[in-house]
Amino acid sequence: MSETHATIAPGAPVFPPGRYGRRREPGRRRPLLLALSVAVLLAVLGLVATKLYTQYGDPEYRAQVITYTGITDSRVMVDFRVTVPPGGSATCVLRARTHDGAEVGRAEATVTASPGERHVTARHEVATTARPFIGEVVRCRPAG
Repeated sequence: MSETHATIAPGAPVFPPGRYGRRREPGRRRPLLLALSVAVLLAVLGLVATKLYTQYGDPEYRAQVITYTGITDSRVMVDFRVTVPPGGSATCVLRARTHDGAEVGRAEATVTASPGERHVTARHEVATTARPFIGEVVRCRPAG
């Protein structure tokens, strides 16, 4: 069947008959279905992220430098406090840096909390290759 001017809606483009295949009616858009699909996808991604964070994250191992003392050309003493799960232990990475920020020493210290305790205060010496300006705790993770 060929199209005539009587069968064409006003404002619709006119194409030569048989040239572009069968014409389809414009499809209905489904914004509600799209919004629902996006919401479900975001919820699933949120649940996956939460599960992975609780499984592999270590939010309970927080360290804070109290002070650093005993600075010589070959060492610095770092006093720090670590928050761990009650009765748990942590391995902390300490480092010493010069005034310009270059790392001149690195050490690991393992600390263990007493049963029922969440905070551990420790002192550890970091050996250095040059005179340090600062001693700091880089990170703490579960010991093991």
